[in-house]
Amino acid sequence: DPAKDVDGFHPVNVGRLWADEPGFVPATPAGIIEMLHRYDVPLSGRRAVVVGRSLIVGKPMAGLLLRENCTVTVCHSRTKDLPAVCREADILVAAIGRAAMITADFVAEGAVVVDVGMNRVDDRALVEKLYPGNEKRLDTLARRGAVLVGDVDYTAAAEKASAITPVPGGVGPLTVAMVIANTLTASRRRQGLGERA
Repeated sequence: DPAKDVDGFHPVNVGRLWADEPGFVPATPAGIIEMLHRYDVPLSGRRAVVVGRSLIVGKPMAGLLLRENCTVTVCHSRTKDLPAVCREADILVAAIGRAAMITADFVAEGAVVVDVGMNRVDDRALVEKLYPGNEKRLDTLARRGAVLVGDVDYTAAAEKASAITPVPGGVGPLTVAMVIANTLTASRRRQGLGERA
């Protein structure tokens, strides 16, 4: 039932997203748009590159950025010269599912970088490379056997980006908030109370 689809994955809601009609939108892309608005990141007329084409993040993210009048390019692991395409982005969304794949070479000076990735890494050498001198990460690795790493090499990309989301603690909490918001909206609609309080 699309009216109960608070995750935004029902085919009817997917169609509504692309038809620019009201419906539930997947929580992670909706949370990213909310974050960009809250931090006053200009969207209209900007070049956005989404790395990843999943039905959960990549494709709906592209649709929402199009709604915001961005010029959107969707890439994937087989895109030719992916770093060059990414460097054209004012807004770079990484949702490829590969730990630290997006390095500083992919990031234009001053770009806004949104890291959607959630990758478990248990390789101490890789953790030390990605987070040099970060004893907290190494302690987490020792205690839990792995650390969460995004799709972006955070330390390197942060040198070039004007803003960047961390992993963990960046996009994840926004996803939870948007699922809750969608749930409240579904309840209000069902009770005939309208969209918002």
